[in-house]
Amino acid sequence: MVGRMVKQGILFLAIAVVVVAVYGYLNYSVQTRYENGKLVYWKIVPKGGRSGEATPIDSPEDGLRPTIRIASFQLGRLDEAKLSNRRVADVLAHLVPQFDLMAVQGVRGKSQAALVRLIDQVNATSGRTFDFITCPTQRRDALEHYSAFLFDRARIDVDRNTVHFVEDRLNRFQTKPLVGAFRVRGPDADQAFTFTLINVEVDPEHAAAELDLLAEVYRAVRNDGRGEDDVIVLGDLEADDHHLGELGKLFGATALFSNVPTTTRGTRLADNIVIDRRATVEFTGRTEVIDLMRQFNLTMAEAMEVSEHLPISAEFSSYEGTGRP
Repeated sequence: MVGRMVKQGILFLAIAVVVVAVYGYLNYSVQTRYENGKLVYWKIVPKGGRSGEATPIDSPEDGLRPTIRIASFQLGRLDEAKLSNRRVADVLAHLVPQFDLMAVQGVRGKSQAALVRLIDQVNATSGRTFDFITCPTQRRDALEHYSAFLFDRARIDVDRNTVHFVEDRLNRFQTKPLVGAFRVRGPDADQAFTFTLINVEVDPEHAAAELDLLAEVYRAVRNDGRGEDDVIVLGDLEADDHHLGELGKLFGATALFSNVPTTTRGTRLADNIVIDRRATVEFTGRTEVIDLMRQFNLTMAEAMEVSEHLPISAEFSSYEGTGRP
C-alpha cells in the first residue's frame, strides 16, 4: 500500500513538472545578452508582454561605476505621433536606461515636445534621472529634423556651452552634425573621462560627400582650442567600415563595428562609432548591436515600427587614460 502511494506521488510530481515546463515554454522566454562570448545579463519575461531592463550579472552598485555605456540610435522619424504607439513608447522607455548616454538621430517636429515626452516616460519607467540636450538654435529656428543627446544626469555631465550644430553656411549637410562635450560623474574631476561626441545622420543620397566633409568636421572639433583628444563620431553613417571616405582615412580612425548588420532587417552595416584608438584608450573593447526583436520579443513588423535601424553601443572607462579600470 505504501509503495503504491509512493508511486502515485512520483507520478503526480512528474505530471506537475511537465505541466509547469510546458506552461513556462508557452508563456515565457529568457532574454540573454553575450559580450565577447560571456553572458552579461539574463531576464525571464512573458511572451507578448512588456519587457523590462535585463538583469545584469555582477553589475556594480549605483555610485562609482568603473565604466559607462555610450549608445547611438537612429530613431527613424521620432515625433509625438510615433510615441503615441504604446508598443514603441514601451520599447524606448526600457531601452534608453540600459545606457548612460545615447546619441539619437531622426527627431522630428518644430518643437522639442517629442523629446520631453520620451524622457518623461524613460524616467517614470526606470526611476533614473535622464535629460536631453540639443542645440539651443533648434528651438529658435524651429528645425523640423534634428539630432539630440539623451543622458543620465547622475552619470554624465554636459558642458551646455559646447553643444552646437556644425556651422554649414553652404548647406552641404542635409542634417547638420550635433557636437557636445561631456564628463563622467563619480570620479574626481581630474580623473574622470572627458570626451566630445559628434552626432551624425548622413544623407544616404549624398553619403560619400558628407563622409568626406565629416573628416573636416572631426579636425575642426579636435582643434577647437579646448585640448580634448577624445573625439568620438557616432550615428547613422550610411556606409560600412570599409567605405567611410576621408573620415575613415584620418590617422588613427577606427570604426568599432565591422562585418555586422545594424539594420532591423539585418541587411547592412549603416551605423557606427568611430574613435581615434591612439587617443581614446578608455574604450574597453566591448561593443554591442542590440537585437530589438530578441530583447523585446517583437516580430519583424513590430521592430520596424520602432526603427529600421538597431541601437549600437560601446563601453568606456569612467576614468581618464585607461580602458581597463
